[in-house]
Amino acid sequence: MAKAPVLTPQADDFPRWYQDLITKAELADNGPVRGTMVIRPYGYGLWERMQAEMDARIKETGTQNAYFPLLIPQSYLTREADHVEGFAPELAVVTHGGGKELEEPAVVRPTSEMIINDYFSKWVQSYRDLPLLINQWANVVRWELRPRLFLRTTEFLWQEGHTAHATYEEARDFAAHIHRRVYEDFMVNVLAMDVLPGRKTVKERFAGAINTLTLEGMMGDGKALQMATSHELGQNFAKAFNTQYLSKDGRQELVWQTSWGSTTRMIGALVMMHGDDNGLRVPPRLAQTQAVVLAIKGDEAVLAKVRELGDRLKAAGIRVQVDDRTDTPFGRRAVDWELKGVPVRIEIGPRDLENGTAMLARRIPGGKEPVSLDALVSLLPKVLEEDQALLLEQSRERRESRTTEVATVDEAVEVAGAGGWARIPWAVLGEEGEAKLADHAVTVRCLVAEDGSVPDTDDAPGNVAVVARAY
Repeated sequence: MAKAPVLTPQADDFPRWYQDLITKAELADNGPVRGTMVIRPYGYGLWERMQAEMDARIKETGTQNAYFPLLIPQSYLTREADHVEGFAPELAVVTHGGGKELEEPAVVRPTSEMIINDYFSKWVQSYRDLPLLINQWANVVRWELRPRLFLRTTEFLWQEGHTAHATYEEARDFAAHIHRRVYEDFMVNVLAMDVLPGRKTVKERFAGAINTLTLEGMMGDGKALQMATSHELGQNFAKAFNTQYLSKDGRQELVWQTSWGSTTRMIGALVMMHGDDNGLRVPPRLAQTQAVVLAIKGDEAVLAKVRELGDRLKAAGIRVQVDDRTDTPFGRRAVDWELKGVPVRIEIGPRDLENGTAMLARRIPGGKEPVSLDALVSLLPKVLEEDQALLLEQSRERRESRTTEVATVDEAVEVAGAGGWARIPWAVLGEEGEAKLADHAVTVRCLVAEDGSVPDTDDAPGNVAVVARAY
């Protein structure tokens, strides 16, 4: 009788496969309040690695980290009409505290434009105070009606950057810099994700922004996922909060602003873009454990060699874990590491020791081969880089092979319904066609220029709309 698979096969039920993997790889559990989640240590370790990589890139731009309160006076949200309208259905409001009704209800942070702008208006007095570049790592609450772990949860973790500049051009260029040099660089070079940079349509734009730049990723089932966004806020919030500075010419001027963010949704993207029927496949540059050294049996000589090899790999700069839990069956441990997507397993038993070899199992391309114990330390960095490149290549091949040029709305709907992306001239689609797509749960993920670059305007000649179903 055939053994039941550890995970529901992707081809049978992709959403069930996703839920199985989140649970069995010990990434997260559902929280006690509907829509919340408990991020388990292995899942949080992935987030910590993402934080470290992103934080370094953010700081290279001159941005500094700060922290703002979780609770925001409700009156703040009424100051920028488009913004409050955009978030109104998702707000969680605190009306009582300390056993008493509050004089003014407090909103649990859905985003921090409002409270940060209140303080920007106090901190910015002169052109010498600009640019003001602030980022925070925080949690937010948006009351989610259709929750799914990591992808859409009532509470999630993120970073949100907020900046103020003297001119429109400075703000525009900074938003674009974050989009490409922070977000895209991280996703391509660390997450090994082929993401599509583009410009959101007016309908899909962030509430209160004059422009939103996005990075869209194709998941394993062909649906799109918005990975990170960078917004030009213009002077909308500056007007609402009277954030002015004294220019070099001695005039009072309103600042120009940006905001930008990425979330724990990236963990869900990691699962859906790189995972397979055997579990996660974690890019080596991201992996908290790049290699695990497993003792097959509790032989003293084997255990000594496993620990010694672990020390040598660690000294060589490999993030390594030694698995000498020989009271747990080897097969069970091997499957567990495979589920967790550790890029490389090094398996050593008594026979391997006699031969001076170890069995090298590569999670990303698959397969096993014996390798000389003496060669492992020098071989592993090359193997990890090869596997990092392979994941990115596979991601790119999926998007390119499942993207189709179309000429009509009906063709776009058909392609999206079949699990692909469609490209259609924006001049053909337009806002009317975008509304028709919405009737079929298909959205314009972004606009791109003919040459694949990010267009400067919504209606630039030659703009192409990339449309898909999305998470």
